[in-house]
Amino acid sequence: MYEKGNPDMAIFKGAGVAIVTPMKENGEINYEVFGDLIEDQIQNGTDAIIAVGTTGEAPTLDDEEHLEAIRFVVEKTAKRIPVIAGTGSNNTAHAVMMSKEAEAAGADGLLLVAPYYNKATQNGLKEHFRVIAESVNIPSILYNVPSRTGSNILPATAAWLGKNVKNVAAIKEASGNISQVAQTIELAEGSLDVYSGNDDQIVPLMSLGGIGVISVLSNVAPRQAHEIAQACLDGDYAKAAALQIRALELCRQLFCEVNPIPVKAALCMQGWAVGAPRLPLTVMEEAHQEMLKKAMIEYGCL
Repeated sequence: MYEKGNPDMAIFKGAGVAIVTPMKENGEINYEVFGDLIEDQIQNGTDAIIAVGTTGEAPTLDDEEHLEAIRFVVEKTAKRIPVIAGTGSNNTAHAVMMSKEAEAAGADGLLLVAPYYNKATQNGLKEHFRVIAESVNIPSILYNVPSRTGSNILPATAAWLGKNVKNVAAIKEASGNISQVAQTIELAEGSLDVYSGNDDQIVPLMSLGGIGVISVLSNVAPRQAHEIAQACLDGDYAKAAALQIRALELCRQLFCEVNPIPVKAALCMQGWAVGAPRLPLTVMEEAHQEMLKKAMIEYGCL
């Protein structure tokens, strides 16, 4: 069970998969494939399931689909590993509602993306996340991804939330700015766990004190992503660095088009019937598919 400030009682340590949401040809969620994917992830060492985040196409699921997917993941996972539910929004009241429903469904934690489009000041971010976190009794992971949201959770803001809001447990850092990550860890003084939000920066971030990754790579290479993070947790940074470098080209190709277009294409190449992403995302361009396929073969996951 999570205990704030106790490194041995984090929501999870290691590699959590930001899992895709499989779709049928008619666009409905394919729960049969979803269940098989979850089982495969657990059997291959994934340390947590992050359900219905960006990779899970949260922006194009309606509320009932979104919540039903969370309920399904919780039921299928059956407490074998933690489930973190993506419930963030640029509408604070909507995020509160979704977060309460996810808690009622049995999620172990929440992933709360920074408000997008309308954005917010740093004071606005503090209030937004405080109100959501205080509406529930499970821990929250802040999600900082300025390239998508247009807003940056600055280190002082993240640290304030970690120190002053009981259920703000961690931050998923996808700014790509390692100096910012270091400053966040410095200012938080142990009040905030840090996860990499970029698969190509697992080792640098964990070397600074991060405890894992919320990973797209894990969808197609769960065992390997777990091993990178575990090597860091074991303090074997020479091994971790070698594993990280070996994965770099595949990581690049998994983001050569907007996520989750490439990872859904990659899963289809592996034989998983995850379907196409919903519009406005489209099927991956053929030239990019060839580059992705080559990277997967070279990495050994195809």
